[in-house]
Amino acid sequence: MLDTESIGVFLGMDVGKTAHHGHGLTPAGKKVFDKPMPNSEPKLRAVFDKLKAKFGTVLVIVDQPASIGSLPLTVARDAGCEVAYLPGLAMRRIADLYPGEAKTNAKDAAVIADAARTMPHTLRSLALADEITAELTVLTGFDQDLAAEATRTSNRIRGLLTQFHPSLERVLGPRLDHPAIPWLLERYGSPAALRKAGRRRLVELIRPKAPRMAQRLIDDIFDALDEQTVIVPGTGTLDIVIPSLAVSLAAVHDQRRALEARISTLLEAHPLHRVLTSMPGVGVRTAAVLLVTVGDGTGFPSAAHLASYAGLAPTTKSSGTSIHGERTAGRKPAAQTRYVPLRLRLHERRPGLPHLLRPATSTR
Repeated sequence: MLDTESIGVFLGMDVGKTAHHGHGLTPAGKKVFDKPMPNSEPKLRAVFDKLKAKFGTVLVIVDQPASIGSLPLTVARDAGCEVAYLPGLAMRRIADLYPGEAKTNAKDAAVIADAARTMPHTLRSLALADEITAELTVLTGFDQDLAAEATRTSNRIRGLLTQFHPSLERVLGPRLDHPAIPWLLERYGSPAALRKAGRRRLVELIRPKAPRMAQRLIDDIFDALDEQTVIVPGTGTLDIVIPSLAVSLAAVHDQRRALEARISTLLEAHPLHRVLTSMPGVGVRTAAVLLVTVGDGTGFPSAAHLASYAGLAPTTKSSGTSIHGERTAGRKPAAQTRYVPLRLRLHERRPGLPHLLRPATSTR
């Protein structure tokens, strides 16, 4: 838990794109600051320096530590202030306890400051990120955007094929992630174009991209083409739309492969690389996301804190019953076994990660 004994003023900040709203409270709960703060270094530094000169140690708390919250946190550190993070889920739940239903910047900033003052256990410390973690944060965010774009484009291609030739979609749709399929659709985007090219020509063209499945793939394509003898109105538009979508999909896949190589290089330079990638089912992308989201785990005193941060926790449907084991004789309630589904299986003696990353266990 963050130590707040020496804090002179709690400055809660509801961060925004062009301006942030700050709300300052003393440990006794007296309001000493409540103003918009422009998102520029000189303006932010002036506020921090003024509060420091008057109250001593200043704790700056935000609900968005990345993106639009990066500059105020960086300036606060440079100005000698303490910084902390109130998770958005916790902030929204705490805000429900305050009167009024309106969600304004001023109210959110006040909630953040008061939560830091009265409930310091809800805060997460924000250690200064090293260069590797900072770069991984940006790259993993970009990779997630590209993954969403690839899914959208693939779904569009599959939707068009399903509309005009379902049999062909059943052959090509599940294989769109293979580099050979977008390459093929970029050149022959309609059933008529595929049939006109012929089996032998298509096999020879696609073999360099898919040497093992070239013959089988083309046979499956022509079997699908033979299943449908009617032409659905509008099929001719596929020659225009499908190649364009295939080019976009191939470009996104190429970007993701290049990005994965960069992420892998950065990850290998991190001391926790071998620990994370030794976990079952954790590859380069998942390890990078774990690293930028959880860090080395030292900010979480126990597995329960980590589960709370992730929005995962054991639940019980019995009012007034503890999740820690009070139960009547008989069958064990299912709620007591419904623990965190995300299991980070690490041996406690492995270096770099604390014991909290072992599987959580229920107690009776």
